[in-house]
Order: sequence, then C-alpha cells, then structure tokens
Amino acid sequence: MTDLNDQPEWMKGFVPTPVPPGGRWQKGQSGNPKGRPPGIVDRRQKLQNTFADDAVAIARVVIDAALEGDMQAANIALARIAPPLRAQAERVQFELDPDVPLSEQAHQILLAVAEGKVDAETARTLIGCIQSVAQVKSTEELEQRIILLEAKQVA
Repeated sequence: MTDLNDQPEWMKGFVPTPVPPGGRWQKGQSGNPKGRPPGIVDRRQKLQNTFADDAVAIARVVIDAALEGDMQAANIALARIAPPLRAQAERVQFELDPDVPLSEQAHQILLAVAEGKVDAETARTLIGCIQSVAQVKSTEELEQRIILLEAKQVA
C-alpha cells in the first residue's frame, strides 16, 4: 500500500514519517511533529504538583489526628513510617538430585515436606521454579526440532 490511492478510507491523507538513518531521531527532533508541544503539563502531573505543594500540611493533619487517638489516621501514618513486613522464607536443606527428571525432583520436594524439612510455601515456590525450568527446556527442545525439520526440507 505505497500508493496513497490504495489506502483505506480511514488512512486517506496519512503520510508516514520516514525513520531517520540509524533508526534514531536527533535530539529535539520528533517522530510526531504534530504531537503535544514540549512543556505542556498533563492533568496527572498537575494533580501531583498540587499534592506536593500541600504534602507537609496533609501529613501534619494525619499525624495530629493519630496523636489524638484516631486509629485510622494512626494506621495511615504507621503504614508510611514502618510498612508491613513481608514474610521471608528460612533457608532449608534437603537432598535434591539435579540429575533425575524434573518430575522426580518435584517428588523429592514433596518428600521433604512430608519429613518436615521444608514448609509448604517454600515447596510451592520450589516446584514453581521446576515448572519454569520445564517450560524453558520444552521451548529449547521445540526449537531444536524445528531446526532439524527445516534442515531436512533444505536437503
């Protein structure tokens, strides 16, 4: 569709801007010359600027309310000062044979849970890792099969 007459109705009059050599625009040059002019502040930025101007006063009101016993204000203030701690898994040690198939490795993890060496959440994470490795292996094997099939077609 290089001819302008061949363009669909919704594209009539559209002429694509040629990409500069090397695929990069020069500093100050736009790929969309009719786009938004520089320096225009959008609504989101205006709102952020307004909040930034009053942030200290807003924080002071919340803190004062928390000090007067307002538990909701105290919760807001504490969430900003000391956010809730995320759970961290402890280090675990158990036997995992990397030379066996992935399904056997998952079975070894389940045995470790049954023996109390690994908690269920850590086991779920480890089995998720095994699933990711299985997907990567599957993709690699599929890629190799495609390469072999393409090589057979050429020969």
